[in-house]
Amino acid sequence: MRTGSAQPVAGARRGGSGPGNPSDPGGLDQPADRRGLRGAGGYGAALAQRFHGGWGPGAADLHRPGSGSGQSHVRPGGCRGGAVGISRGSPQLDAAALGRRDREALRRADLALAPVGRTAPKGAFRWRRPRHTLKARQDADAVNRVGLRCQLMKAQAEAGDIVLLFGDESEALTHPYLAHVWAKRGADLRIPAPGQAAKVALLGVLDWAGRELVVQTSRTKRSTDFIALLETLDRRTGPEPGRCVKPVRLVLDNGPIHTSKATTAALAQRAHWLRVEWLPKYAPELNDIEERWRDVKRHYLAHQTFTGPEDLDQAIHEAIMKRNHERSRHPLVNQRIPA
Repeated sequence: MRTGSAQPVAGARRGGSGPGNPSDPGGLDQPADRRGLRGAGGYGAALAQRFHGGWGPGAADLHRPGSGSGQSHVRPGGCRGGAVGISRGSPQLDAAALGRRDREALRRADLALAPVGRTAPKGAFRWRRPRHTLKARQDADAVNRVGLRCQLMKAQAEAGDIVLLFGDESEALTHPYLAHVWAKRGADLRIPAPGQAAKVALLGVLDWAGRELVVQTSRTKRSTDFIALLETLDRRTGPEPGRCVKPVRLVLDNGPIHTSKATTAALAQRAHWLRVEWLPKYAPELNDIEERWRDVKRHYLAHQTFTGPEDLDQAIHEAIMKRNHERSRHPLVNQRIPA
């Protein structure tokens, strides 16, 4: 039976571990420490031993020069998924952290190791998709000159002095046009499509002042189809007895059906009331009808499966009528007048 009171050893804790016990510097062989190593709250010390034993750095090694992520290396062995070793630590345990169950040292180690396997912060970067551009093939002087000319003509059209038309062609397919939509997470968005797609050509002009689309559909995209569109313009804006005829400006690109011999002759017959403003090459951004084509496809034809070109042709004309009605509708037309 031992007599007297035990004197505390400086730096020692429960179980006798610590620098004050020279016979057992690690304190692992004493039964009192097994609960700390294997108990519910003692896995931190075992983890510290593994890091010091070569699986990773100790808490002190993480702050040494040369132990940053720039000098890290991947070791073939170790924990699941490959261990990331920063520097080899001392083979001896940190007695103070083990004896006192110092969680702060391990917590600092965890915080230092966390960025190693994490994706770098995005910061000012975004996930973007590159797009084609024709800027390198443009004549910058011609683009600036025609762009200024179009701005002046728009002002004249808004004032009612001229009729400004933007002409171009597009096409639609019986395969569904897919556009972005709001959907619940995990929703399977699938649109049935026919086995073989049929195409319908759209030839149209945009009345800038009235925001109205005039569209002619066809199975082909030829000069004869464009001349048919000019005949439609004859009935809408051409000279007629009793009609006040305004000068008409038609903005066109240099497409083959616009510059063919048949189209050139048809335009010459209408030169007394219709004048063409030719766009420079590789400058589709100057043609305002391009944005209207996208509007029709995204908001009126998207996510629909058409059984054939006849079904698609009918849907196109219905979409154009609906689009013109919504764009030209007066904001007060549906408001009721109180009694």
